[in-house]
Amino acid sequence: MTGKRRLLGMGLAVLLVGVGLGVARTLPLEVEVAKPERDVSIRVFALGTVEARVASRLGFELPGLLTEVLADANDRVTSGQTLARLDSREQEARVDKARANLEHAKANVRKSEAAIAKARALLTKRQDASRRRQALVKSSAVSVEAAADALADANVAQAELTVALAEADVARAEVRDAEAAVNMETVLLARRTLTAPYNGVILERHKEPGSVPAPGEAVLTVADPDSIWVRVFVDERSAGGLAVGQEAEVRLRSLPERVFHGRVARVDIESDRVSEERRVHIACLDCPPVLHPGEQAEALIALTRLPEAVLIPRTALSGSQGGGGLAWAVVEGRLAKVPLTFGHATHDGRLEVVRGLPEGALLATKPDAGFKEGRRARAMDPP
Repeated sequence: MTGKRRLLGMGLAVLLVGVGLGVARTLPLEVEVAKPERDVSIRVFALGTVEARVASRLGFELPGLLTEVLADANDRVTSGQTLARLDSREQEARVDKARANLEHAKANVRKSEAAIAKARALLTKRQDASRRRQALVKSSAVSVEAAADALADANVAQAELTVALAEADVARAEVRDAEAAVNMETVLLARRTLTAPYNGVILERHKEPGSVPAPGEAVLTVADPDSIWVRVFVDERSAGGLAVGQEAEVRLRSLPERVFHGRVARVDIESDRVSEERRVHIACLDCPPVLHPGEQAEALIALTRLPEAVLIPRTALSGSQGGGGLAWAVVEGRLAKVPLTFGHATHDGRLEVVRGLPEGALLATKPDAGFKEGRRARAMDPP
């Protein structure tokens, strides 16, 4: 009797389970669906680093022994300030020699000018004497030979003046050559002193006194602090709407809990052919006064705002290609796959549905393995 009761109970349980499953199959499946959203901000995520738009690696044009380095990292410098020096004793001696040659050339000019004055005085004297003798020849007071000698002397004096004038021109040319030599040696001397090209801050000190840097090798790196910006890289698929002036939120790795504000200052025309990304430069409006070039930064760039949109997660798509894809929807109380066309994408992985959603249909945001074409379904009530 007991065995019969046990079999009867088991049969009843199986019957109840079957009835329950049948009822469950007839009940609509509750589906979490996407609701229209208002004032949707379309933003693109970008990762990059803090950079200085104006930065210079400063070095000497000439080789030499580094004797002084007068600035260090984080020092503020002003335009024209002396930052470092090379040993300049040999070049200073060359400048002194060039200046001495210049003084010698100037003395030769003065000497030639005196010779010109002498030649002119002699010419005047001999011309006067020649004119007197030419007049006396007519009265036979002097001989024709004496008059001819006087005229010849005047001609010789004229030639001597011409020579003196030419020698003065040569002396003046030598002065110009000596002045050029002084300028050249002075320029070479100045190149042994490193100065700040603009007001800035020293980012790095590369060399110490006693070293011999090669021409062009960096001794210091300086940057203009007013030119610091954030350079980020945006995937080409999200870069179509980028434009100068768009607002951006910036997070620095050293201050991850703070959000700073900026604007897009430049969008590079050329994309990176390897990473397929576009460089975007963001000018920070309220960042800390001291930024560190090379520090990692994240940015959210506001491309546009949508007054109203239906958004579906990428994970809800069962197939996608180009600007479209298939998604599950509740259409007239039953599940169906519908082809959709997408517009903007949000930074959190959702797509704007612009075409393909039937009138009154609702998109499923979390499809599961139990979804079947034609199965009864209804939108899940919001919590």
